[in-house]
Amino acid sequence: MPDPPSPQRSPAAGSQMVTEALGTAPARLANLHAAGTAEDATAWLLIRAARHLDHVHEQFISAAETAASTLTRAASGTAPINSLGVLQHNGTQVDILAARRADAVEHLQQVTLVYQQVAALSDAAPQARRPGTSPNPPIAAPVRPPRGR
Repeated sequence: MPDPPSPQRSPAAGSQMVTEALGTAPARLANLHAAGTAEDATAWLLIRAARHLDHVHEQFISAAETAASTLTRAASGTAPINSLGVLQHNGTQVDILAARRADAVEHLQQVTLVYQQVAALSDAAPQARRPGTSPNPPIAAPVRPPRGR
C-alpha cells in the first residue's frame, strides 16, 4: 500500500505571525527604517526571530511527517515492527522540536511586542514637536519697557 500523499505544508510560521501582527512581511522590515536606529536594530531582531521560527517549524513538520509515515506503515502491516519501539528516536525528536518551536513562538511574540513599542515611540516623537524646532525652545528674554529720560 503506497504512502498517502503528504498534506500541503503551511506557510512559514514565523513569517505568517509577523505579517498578521504587523501587516507586513518580515523581509520588508529590513528596509523600513534608517540604518543604525533603534527601530532598525529591533526590526532585524524580529526578522531573525521569524526566520528561526520558520526553520524550527520546518524541522518539526518534517519529523512529524516521518513519524506519521512510520506509524501508518506499521499500522497497515507494510513495515516490520521493531520490538524496541516503532518510533524509536523519531518520537523524541518530534517532542524536542515541538518544545523548541513553542520557545521560538514565545520569543517571536516578545520581540514583536518590543518592535511595536519601539516603532510607536519613534512615531510619537516627531508629533510631539514641530519639524525644525528643538525639543526645548529657547526662552525669550523679557521685554523691558524703554527707560524714560
